[in-house]
Amino acid sequence: MRVLVSGGAGYIGSHTVLKLIASGHDVVVVDDFSNSKPTVVGRLESLSGTHVPVHSFDLTDVDKTERLFAHEQIDAVVHFAGLKAVGESVTKPIEYYRNNIDSTLSLLAAMQRHGVHRLVFSSSATVYGENAPVPYSEDYEHLSSSSPYGQTKVMIERIMTDVAAASDGLRVALLRYFNPVGAHPSGQIGEDPQGIPNNLMPFIAQVAVGRREKLTVFGDDYPTADGTCERDYLHVEDLAAGHVAALEHLDDMVTPVRAFNLGTGTGTSVLAMLKAFERAVGRELPYEVGPRRAGDLAAFWADPSRANDELGWRAVKTIDDMCADTWRWQSANPQGFPDA
Repeated sequence: MRVLVSGGAGYIGSHTVLKLIASGHDVVVVDDFSNSKPTVVGRLESLSGTHVPVHSFDLTDVDKTERLFAHEQIDAVVHFAGLKAVGESVTKPIEYYRNNIDSTLSLLAAMQRHGVHRLVFSSSATVYGENAPVPYSEDYEHLSSSSPYGQTKVMIERIMTDVAAASDGLRVALLRYFNPVGAHPSGQIGEDPQGIPNNLMPFIAQVAVGRREKLTVFGDDYPTADGTCERDYLHVEDLAAGHVAALEHLDDMVTPVRAFNLGTGTGTSVLAMLKAFERAVGRELPYEVGPRRAGDLAAFWADPSRANDELGWRAVKTIDDMCADTWRWQSANPQGFPDA
């Protein structure tokens, strides 16, 4: 298939581009580079050995989105593009709702006009909200989220479901994934957050490479094995493979719209992740325990059995794999991707 990857220069998008190419698909990328750098593209071409066409614009621009579909042959879309910082979304809700929802509406309208009927959406486990039983199951229906970012995912899932119900032939896979970490084994592409990292793994990596003084662990009195929060960490390479599996399963789905959890089904604590990263680096890393962060849940993880059974997909990489690959990327690129 010829696949349009929106946000294809971003962290998860770039790894998925490589997996799609390796699986025999042609890829076209659209990215406005608001949260990624154009230098990613050269590395994707080097690693894949092929040219990656890139259209640089914001999908909220309806006219440019229409022209893209008018001039490119597109068989399917994998939709990553959107603002994604949970904390920032709380302070800039209008910007998040406008960007994430308007870009999706623009994309869906262009797909409809040009007869593109296959869509894989980058959703999130945040749609389960604070009250869902653990492990999270796709059958849980009371979707909600405590952040505007998460609410945009809930709303977009609803929009896509409604559009599919009103369309003839649209097939949508909603991929609800947990905590992506790791990097490509080459060390050439990885997570490159702008500013202070919001997530645990890139923060630890920046401490290890000397960009941050120490890690702050937000609370050690949770009802978990070591008192720190537990999350379902998933290697980005496994996650990218999940997108390819979902894309190739679209035509065989039991319903036009189907949600799939992508996770390991196992929780890993903050301190366990820190210790695994220390093994990868070969030394202890400085940290301190601070107060709990508002809104943090003690522990959650996926029930990935639907993706295992229906997509033939499962996470295979370990926490040590995740840390070793992250360290290979961060140590080779201490300041992230170059600007030019």
